[in-house]
Amino acid sequence: MNQVSEDQIRQNVRSRYKEMALHPVETGSCCTPTSASSSCCDSPMDYGEVSAKLGYSYEELTAVPEGANLGLGCGNPQAIAELQPGEAVLDLGSGGGFDCFLASRQVGETGRVIGVDMTPEMVSRARANAAKGGFTNTEFRLGEIEHLPVADQTVDVIISNCVINLSPAKQQVFDEAFRVLRSGGRLAISDIVTITELPDEIKNDLDVMYSSCVSGASSIEEVKAMLTQSGFMNVVVEPKDESKTFIQDWVPEANIQNYIVSAVIAGVKP
Repeated sequence: MNQVSEDQIRQNVRSRYKEMALHPVETGSCCTPTSASSSCCDSPMDYGEVSAKLGYSYEELTAVPEGANLGLGCGNPQAIAELQPGEAVLDLGSGGGFDCFLASRQVGETGRVIGVDMTPEMVSRARANAAKGGFTNTEFRLGEIEHLPVADQTVDVIISNCVINLSPAKQQVFDEAFRVLRSGGRLAISDIVTITELPDEIKNDLDVMYSSCVSGASSIEEVKAMLTQSGFMNVVVEPKDESKTFIQDWVPEANIQNYIVSAVIAGVKP
């Protein structure tokens, strides 16, 4: 993919998530833009209900500041991260800060959490939420996940929720993840993968399908290969067939559940 195309994708995604940050109720979520025929976004959304379908508990949903949960994602990375007190956690594509705040509770005051997002409005929203909730061990940085504003070997765990599929340079994302992790550090990611070839009309629809966490998805084998190339060991890409029950609502008219599923993606830096 040439640089112009990559920049166009980033700008489309940034524009979409800017609107989500500024007007979340009007815009809708479902990890997808609002469309006239999208039943899941036709009316103001119950973000708690959406996130409960992704695997978040009631305790988790009520433990974050109001406005942090925008109903985005395709799973719950907290469930697989096994975070420990004192660890340093990095969230790729941190949005309103939802997963960062949950991670903050687990690592405690001796740990720290960094959220990186390329949308200024999301970073501002997350910082305001952190101040509102009194999260002193959590910070948010503006940056692209392909060029992380994080020093080498300073992070214990990387989490992410349905964001890497949006990147037009995924190998670079995994290379950057490897760079910032300490030896023994680990990935704990929820993301979308393809289970069969996407039709051209889906792959080429930047305005809707790419920002909807659909057309940018890679196959299971492609994700495994990229992680291995970056240097990760014990690589796992485990598709979750049950995710089709909520994925089918993202763009109902497209039957996208026939092509993509949510997956647990994990790996360890030697």
